Amino acid sequence: MDAVRARAVSAANMVPGELVRRTRMEQRLTLAQLGKLTGYSAAQVSRYERGVSPLTDVTVLRRFADALGIPPQAVGLTPAPDVRHGHAIGPTTGYPRLPGPRLTGTAHKDGEDPVRRRRLLANLAVTAAAAAGAPVLPGRRTTVDEAALGDVLIGRVRDAMLGLHSDVSVPSAAALNGDLARAFADFHTCRYGSLAVRLPRLIQAGHARGDDLGLLAQSYLLATRMLIKLDEQQLGWMAADRARQSAEAADEPLLIAESARQLAVLARKAGWHEQAMSIALTAADHPGLRNGGPSLAAERGLLIQSAAYTAARAGDTAGMRELTDEAAAIAGELGTAVLLRDHGGGFSPTTVQLHRISAENSAGDPSTALAAARHVAPQNLPSIERRARYYTDIAAAFGRWDRRDECIRALLAAEHHAPEETHARPAVKSLVSGLLLSGRTTTELRGLAARVGVLT
Repeated sequence: MDAVRARAVSAANMVPGELVRRTRMEQRLTLAQLGKLTGYSAAQVSRYERGVSPLTDVTVLRRFADALGIPPQAVGLTPAPDVRHGHAIGPTTGYPRLPGPRLTGTAHKDGEDPVRRRRLLANLAVTAAAAAGAPVLPGRRTTVDEAALGDVLIGRVRDAMLGLHSDVSVPSAAALNGDLARAFADFHTCRYGSLAVRLPRLIQAGHARGDDLGLLAQSYLLATRMLIKLDEQQLGWMAADRARQSAEAADEPLLIAESARQLAVLARKAGWHEQAMSIALTAADHPGLRNGGPSLAAERGLLIQSAAYTAARAGDTAGMRELTDEAAAIAGELGTAVLLRDHGGGFSPTTVQLHRISAENSAGDPSTALAAARHVAPQNLPSIERRARYYTDIAAAFGRWDRRDECIRALLAAEHHAPEETHARPAVKSLVSGLLLSGRTTTELRGLAARVGVLT
């Protein structure tokens, strides 16, 4: 009796992953065998056991407890709930609180004023005409205040999501698909003035038609990526959830998985690292991705890559490197071609290496980040947007290492490739502000600061 009690006390003191590992070994099950019982790959079971992927999700915990015969209380679960009329009856817990809103007044934000905003909106009217295919008057030059483009794009996407635009037209399915392709082209080439016109129009038209949920999911996924890039988390949650709902209604596994990836990114940005890791790795281990073709395998790689970045943000450098190596192995098996270009820039050995730069820097190792950057040829990256990401990532590494001149040169290179991206991104504004406050200024730095809107 004392031995049984001691064993129970020992189990109660273990974290769930350790308990699962010990029980599996006692039952002489391999990782692959337990994976078959629970629906996960051997690699994912190993991550759960070692704590690389936290075992905190109630559904996942119950799967392992049921498969191994572990009492629910030993892993912090209540007994299985009663089921009445097909519905589980049991206690519920509230959702974690969402990040505070950033949708505030537009005046004097990042140096912006109402006159400046009106001028930008007037210039966007010309962009709207061009995006719609209407002729622009000869000799008319469009000058867009790029530092304010982010705020305008956020506002227009928000209004479209809330149904506040009255000029909603319902184009044909072919026209709508063509506009979606052009919106992705705007994203890849960092033409955010055009995207600020085209993307809200896609969302409006997608809702008005209502017969192509896959296209609506893609529109919301693109909106989510831009909102994340512009650090607009609250609206990003709404867009990502609408993308998920549309993808599930359309029964599109690839879009469902990409929606999960965007939700994982948002959870990470909110500081919910365990939840972000769980969302990404659970989606990556879905049988629909593990047993599909190259595109599904690439999406699995993107999800694992996202989990790696979360590990970096959580301070788990070893976990970050293990997961990044796993993503790199998937990319290597798929070959050198870039797959899923419209899913945040694509997936290939080169894009995984690009990810490694930012992950190492986020883990606090700028020297390793810069060493990783030496293995990336910017001209081999699949889009202008990815090249801008490369230069801003190495600028951040130089900034962390207090190598100001190299940091400024990298930012100027990013601006050369993608001025609208560089001028609109809050991350760049923050980096430039830090440079202004932390040391000597130069003509180049002051000029860049003026163009990104942090120095007037």
